Amino acid sequence: MRRFPDPDPGNPDHRSPTSYLLWLAAYQRNALFAGALYGIVHVVAQALVPAAVGKAIDTGIIARDQRALLLWGGAVVVLGVVQATAGILRDRAALTTRLGASYRTAQHIARQAARLGAALPKRVAKGEIVNAGVVDIGRLGDALAETARGSGAIVAIAVVAAILLHTSWQLGLVVLLGVPLMVGVVSLLLRPLHRRQQRLREQQAELTGRAVDIVSGLRVLRGIGGEEVFADRYRADSQRVRAAGVAVARVEALLDGAKVLLPGLLTTIVVWLGAHYVATGRMGAGQLVAFYGYAVFLVDPLRRLTNAAGRLTQGHVAARRITAFLALRPEFAPSAVAPAPYQGPAPLTDPASGLTVAPGRFTAVACASPADAATLAAWLGRYTDSAVTLGDTPLADLPPDEIRRRILVADNDDRLFAGPLREELRGRGRDAGSGGRAYDAGRGGRGRGVGLVGRGSDAVLERAVDAACARDIVEALPDGLDDLVEESGRNFSGGQQQRLRLVRALMADPEVLILIEPTSAVDAHTEARIAHGVGELRAGRTTLVFTTSPVVLDRADHVVYVQGAKAVAQGSHGDLLADVRYRSVVAREETE
Repeated sequence: MRRFPDPDPGNPDHRSPTSYLLWLAAYQRNALFAGALYGIVHVVAQALVPAAVGKAIDTGIIARDQRALLLWGGAVVVLGVVQATAGILRDRAALTTRLGASYRTAQHIARQAARLGAALPKRVAKGEIVNAGVVDIGRLGDALAETARGSGAIVAIAVVAAILLHTSWQLGLVVLLGVPLMVGVVSLLLRPLHRRQQRLREQQAELTGRAVDIVSGLRVLRGIGGEEVFADRYRADSQRVRAAGVAVARVEALLDGAKVLLPGLLTTIVVWLGAHYVATGRMGAGQLVAFYGYAVFLVDPLRRLTNAAGRLTQGHVAARRITAFLALRPEFAPSAVAPAPYQGPAPLTDPASGLTVAPGRFTAVACASPADAATLAAWLGRYTDSAVTLGDTPLADLPPDEIRRRILVADNDDRLFAGPLREELRGRGRDAGSGGRAYDAGRGGRGRGVGLVGRGSDAVLERAVDAACARDIVEALPDGLDDLVEESGRNFSGGQQQRLRLVRALMADPEVLILIEPTSAVDAHTEARIAHGVGELRAGRTTLVFTTSPVVLDRADHVVYVQGAKAVAQGSHGDLLADVRYRSVVAREETE
């Protein structure tokens, strides 16, 4: 079976909301076609019921023909069975369409988030991703699923109009003129609805992002007394969102009222004319019953048609946000060059800063500014474009997967995911193409920290736990390593999370391990044990630690002092203490 291609955000044909909706419709074409077909069969069977009832009255009851009564009564039963069966199949096809469109869009969003990598938090607010992955995908699915009912409604109106024209051209003309008029009135409400929904969607994304920031930083806010300030800001923002929601609700209320009023007016006109024709002898009683049935029946397809228009409007708004996200590009294009054969550990060199990380050694970097550490780590891990080389090969010439296999950057923004602690520390998922090695995402949404997990046995995991001084954490858990980690590791303190993240990084066992302040949340005694444990466990492997802790710096084989993103001094910790610049950075910690 031929696989339908993914949308290409670089293709102008796939950038507009309409083109994306059409692409999803084409991808779901089988389910859409089946839903439309069943929907048409359903409404046609339903539309023929009044005609069969009218015939049963005229030819069976009034004419006292039992055979005709049984015939047309049986026709009503058959039409009812066909209607029920087609309705069930239509709803199944509509559900398949909705879920297929939603899940496919969710895959695109996840793939785009992974493709953007470290650029994701710089380019898109957290609330935007949350809304896209929860609200927008549902609205896209609903918009496509509504096509089954909408197409059936169009056919139903056409069938009823044809029957009425055949029976009475005046009544048929009323329907043919009344339906376009109602559609025109409803369309006048859709444009302001679309505009207000777009504004509401943007404000909801901003509010969600602010809520995520407040929740993730609640401890800090309480510590600095800023909880009330941010609560006031959130309250003000939420009121703006409420006002935007009320503006949308006003238009939706008018639209809902039109859905009831306009079909009701059309029904009233058709019934009044039909009754007039019966009174003047131009129509029989059975035909009047049939006409009344048609008039009542028209209310449902007309309502479905206006509902479909509203769903498509919401889907268009959602598609606009999703296509804008899919059109984002990474900060730099990944290399497509095949990596050279692996020739063993190699030095990691950054010409811009003058920093060289020797292979197989424990190197520590003390930065005058924390921003320098973040900048250098992003360069060395190629999360931003740089001229860094691994041996003689520029990182720019290596595919991203190769870089992630060989270089791991771990910092204090890494996330712990929910699940068994043992699996979280070992890493999730298996890659059959990596010789039984596994990859662990470890960086909630930032696209970093994907490490190569060794063939880690329980013995290796125990060693990593001891090296990170996390034994007390494991022993305090009721089920030890089999205990469950809650979302974002919230059942652990900040210091415990830091040590568990270090265990996970050590289990990854990459060729080059880059740690950013891995001991900032622990006491000096624990810090010394961690420095010793990491040094022993990583013996013979390339380890780079960004830190200003004298305990860790003293343990390192080589120390580099960085100022202004430039390596200005290097040597052992003891030798660098003679440099007043270096000493001013680490002296505060040394005197404590």
